Amino acid sequence: AHDRTADDRPGEERPAAEDPAIVPEPAPGPEPEDALRVARESFGWDELHDGQVRTIGPLVRGRDALVVMPTGYGKSAIYQVATVLMEGLTVVVSPLIALQADQVQNLEDAPAAPPARVINSTIRGRALEEAWATVEEPGARIVFLTPEQLARDAVVERLVARGVSLVVIDEAHCVASWGHDFRPDYLGLGGVIDALGHPPTVAMTATGSTPIRTEIEERLGLRDPFVLSSGFDRPNIRLEVRRHTEEAEKRRAIVAHVVEQTQPGLVYVATRKDAEDYADEIRAAGLRVDAYHAGLPAAERERVQTAFHEDDVDVVVATSAFGMGIDKPTVRYVIHAAPPESVDAYYQEVGRAGRDGEPAVGILHYRAEDLGLRRFFAARTPRPASLRDVYAA
Repeated sequence: AHDRTADDRPGEERPAAEDPAIVPEPAPGPEPEDALRVARESFGWDELHDGQVRTIGPLVRGRDALVVMPTGYGKSAIYQVATVLMEGLTVVVSPLIALQADQVQNLEDAPAAPPARVINSTIRGRALEEAWATVEEPGARIVFLTPEQLARDAVVERLVARGVSLVVIDEAHCVASWGHDFRPDYLGLGGVIDALGHPPTVAMTATGSTPIRTEIEERLGLRDPFVLSSGFDRPNIRLEVRRHTEEAEKRRAIVAHVVEQTQPGLVYVATRKDAEDYADEIRAAGLRVDAYHAGLPAAERERVQTAFHEDDVDVVVATSAFGMGIDKPTVRYVIHAAPPESVDAYYQEVGRAGRDGEPAVGILHYRAEDLGLRRFFAARTPRPASLRDVYAA
């Protein structure tokens, strides 16, 4: 839903480039009332935020854009309204199949949203060809793909033949080679955009420090993008930091806090062993709890995500692997049992609380020794140049 008012502070707006060889002369764009009319008639929204309207206009006129906006503030509305105002096909690059399914369902629930199809690894054989046949029809408007799909030449060739009017890169921070959600296949998206003839492209993320924003622009080859940075304040989340001297005392404090809660929450830990150990202690206290980390089979990770989303568990204890795709509005607390790997990671993780706009809390517990563990991990993280060399090999 998009009936809340997003941060109305002006975004960072850059003037258009003067070289028409780089950025074509923009076509006449929609008036704000046109965007609002589409929002109401096609999607059933009462209003659009100022930042949404100011980004839709440049996109429809043919300009690239970079949108940095907190989760829940309506990034998807930008490309959805722009799609209705434009002609042709919109390609949405989304890293998780679950995210794609959620967005397609939201479109299907709207009064008159443009038709959308998904093409991913779960669709095979005849069903895959039927999906492509639909996408290749003139009336097709939106197709969701993963970056892994776009790494295949055959997929790109079919899109080139079909023609693409708008490209949307969701979770664009995944292109940052030193970021906490780095996905190698995102590095190839700049070439895909060029192969498609560089239609207007919008990169979207909820986390955008200056280095990450710069790398997003460079890696995707965005041309003089309109940049909207709407601010990062989440005033409904109360942030606390609690220092401990002993590990046992820190653990008791975390478990005690979780046991006192009556609503859903997340506990982030540094290691897989911590995830299992904390989950065992919380379970022993009578709560419904699951552990989540990259060492679990894919089917088990999927089960935990579904159970949490459907309120079958009260709390999930997880490493940073429990990340994108976790969009449960009623999470009331996020506890960190140790400092996360970066400020961007902390913002993403603590931001999973209070997405319904109601009060929530984020509590960071730490000992001085925990900082040493993070430095240990950081010292063994490959340099960005090394990651790029491996990908290019």
